[in-house]
Amino acid sequence: MENKAYIALGSNMGDRFGYLTQAIILLESHENIAVENTSSIYETDPVGFTDQDQFLNMAIQVRTSLGPVELLDTCLEIELKLGRKREIKWGPRTLDLDILLFSHENIETEKLTIPHPRMSERAFVILPLLEMDPNLTLPNMKEPLKNCLLSIPDREGVRIWKQKNGEDVFALIES
Repeated sequence: MENKAYIALGSNMGDRFGYLTQAIILLESHENIAVENTSSIYETDPVGFTDQDQFLNMAIQVRTSLGPVELLDTCLEIELKLGRKREIKWGPRTLDLDILLFSHENIETEKLTIPHPRMSERAFVILPLLEMDPNLTLPNMKEPLKNCLLSIPDREGVRIWKQKNGEDVFALIES
């Protein structure tokens, strides 16, 4: 499994934690995907369409032998399986899976853009990524990702909901 990818997960409908957990289990059960790391879970205020419930957001790091479009198709299948409906842009959802980074590549197609086009503007994406790798850089940037965080005004809209390490150990996938 030669490709390393980071995927953002988000949910703000129903059993938010359950949807995140199920998504990770489904990704891990795929024969060509191995979940290597997970962030803590953050509760976040909605962005874009703000008249909706708060989100739970996190990120995971995976290794995969899939290409970027195949990984995207797998993520979209999991979203559908867990009840995702695309009715309102940036609206409520049971599950959102976004590929943020893929093997330090720049990809721009009609179907997929990597790095994710708005990730450097969103604290709810950057904080979980930096938790897993504080020195992470984007392929099209010379500065570390942590420098982007300083220019984001809505950082206070992102709060730890379930800590990965410490007293409140967060282990989605049990060995």
